[in-house]
Amino acid sequence: MPSLPCAELHLHIEGTLEPDLIFALAARNGIDLPYADTADLAARYAFTDLQSFLDLYYANMDVLRTEEDFADMTRAYLRRAAAAGVRHAEIMMDPQAHLARGVALETCVNGVAGALATSEAEFGVSTALIAAFLRDRPATEALGVLQNLLAMDAPIIGIGLDSAEVGYPPSLFAEVYDRARGAGLKCIAHAGEEGPPAYIWEALDVLRVDRLDHGIRCMEDEALVERLVLDRVPLTVCPLSNVRLRAVDTLPAHPLPEMLARGLNVSVNSDDPAYFGGYVDDNFTALGKAFGLGADQLATLAGNSFRSAFLDAGRRAALLAEVEAWRAAEQAGTA
Repeated sequence: MPSLPCAELHLHIEGTLEPDLIFALAARNGIDLPYADTADLAARYAFTDLQSFLDLYYANMDVLRTEEDFADMTRAYLRRAAAAGVRHAEIMMDPQAHLARGVALETCVNGVAGALATSEAEFGVSTALIAAFLRDRPATEALGVLQNLLAMDAPIIGIGLDSAEVGYPPSLFAEVYDRARGAGLKCIAHAGEEGPPAYIWEALDVLRVDRLDHGIRCMEDEALVERLVLDRVPLTVCPLSNVRLRAVDTLPAHPLPEMLARGLNVSVNSDDPAYFGGYVDDNFTALGKAFGLGADQLATLAGNSFRSAFLDAGRRAALLAEVEAWRAAEQAGTA
């Protein structure tokens, strides 16, 4: 059967750097890596928490030096995403992580955006770019980067908030989000993965986000669940990522089926697929095996992804029709 058509809404482009590409870019740029080979690098992907992942994540992105490097990374993801059934991708990038290495803002933005500009024609995947800010760096720095992005008329549709969550509540970035909203940008933020439900409340009420990344700890707060259901707030859940970062002990212990049963607007995404054991199709497959999800539930999750995307009504309707065609074909095949 064809892959389940879906949107990918929680994807960090720097987290798609596969070991083979890391070594190829290092060779291109004359960089000596501290790994013997790709197997040695892959063996280091046994993370104990979010910070242990971030340490390796930031070290590996040092191979990204030129627009060509950023474009090659982006095209590699889009090629794999198309094979996974992704029809629309809203991709986050971390400008501060590159600025801190001495890479110009124009270099990283133009490299990624240049590849996205031809994505629909080349891979059949429509795209949008989101600038994500590092919450463990000063909010004043994020505001400065946002001002520079606006000044250069960067082709972004919104902003996000990522990196180490605990100890960095969303409210620290209220001014950044006010400025972005004033500029007509969409607003999303990571909240409630490792951080408490209180961070989700702040993302909703202080940052006034349009969409929440992760949000799995909402299940600890009944009033919050009711609020999220009532307002149909999109939650971009990343099951394999949550397990690899120990936010959830095992996949069978993941709250996603309960979230779906409660009526939460959840979608399935891959987060940093090169590091967490799978792309979005791998996440769907793993969930299907762990919980026995059938065509109806999988199609609901895929439909949620399109309903939660920043798409125009016509494009959304066409993509939802693809999901319904997939559902019907699956049901006919098992009848």
